Amino acid sequence: MDLELAGKTAAITGGASGIGRACTLALAREGARIAVLDRQATALVAIAGELDDMGADFRTWQVDVSDAARVDEAFDDVVEHFGALDVALNNAGLITPAQAIHDMGEATWDQVIDVNLKGVWLCMRAEVRHMLGGDRGVIVNTASAAGLIGAPGTSPYVASKFGVIGLTKSIALEVADRGIRINAIAPGTVETRLNGALFDHPDPFSTAIVRGLPPMGRFATPDEIADAALWLASARSTFATGSVLVVDGGFTAQ
Repeated sequence: MDLELAGKTAAITGGASGIGRACTLALAREGARIAVLDRQATALVAIAGELDDMGADFRTWQVDVSDAARVDEAFDDVVEHFGALDVALNNAGLITPAQAIHDMGEATWDQVIDVNLKGVWLCMRAEVRHMLGGDRGVIVNTASAAGLIGAPGTSPYVASKFGVIGLTKSIALEVADRGIRINAIAPGTVETRLNGALFDHPDPFSTAIVRGLPPMGRFATPDEIADAALWLASARSTFATGSVLVVDGGFTAQ
């Protein structure tokens, strides 16, 4: 199936590891021109090596998505370098070890919301500004199944992902008549290093149902989530906007 992504410019935030890395490589395999934005310098070096081995047309930018000036600068550079911005995957995010709210410090809340919610808003603002010039573009935001249900011990993360879904729907409506589509994916638990922050530390809510396996009996792989993002980013989903594609092994169907 031709996804019509060859020659398109695609920017992926958090694109050097986990789900973001899987999305980066999937888009490169489709022939897209790749802009990788990530705050981890060593991870950027690693993904650059992989993309170079594939013969991809790419460039990397070290970016903290919670820094408004750096976000605007990076997306200006992407468009200057590649000439356009056709696809944007806003994937950068973090999760902190589980804590009850009465034990949690304000700094934890600020850290998660700044990256997971403010960061997506800042990136979408920059992306839409560039896409409006051509009356075209696709944005895919990484939300979470935790943006649809509650999850004890991870209140900042859950709030941020509910917020990402709200941003997705609201801004999709703002630009629906301008040729720009905006959707979100809502993964369940994925086998990534990021989730180690949750599972590798003492958890006061370790018996909560959200910590267990989904009905399919396993967690997702990053590639499975990338496949969903790829479909939303492609010309095979041209009537989808303001939607949330849930990829959670049946968890939220219970």
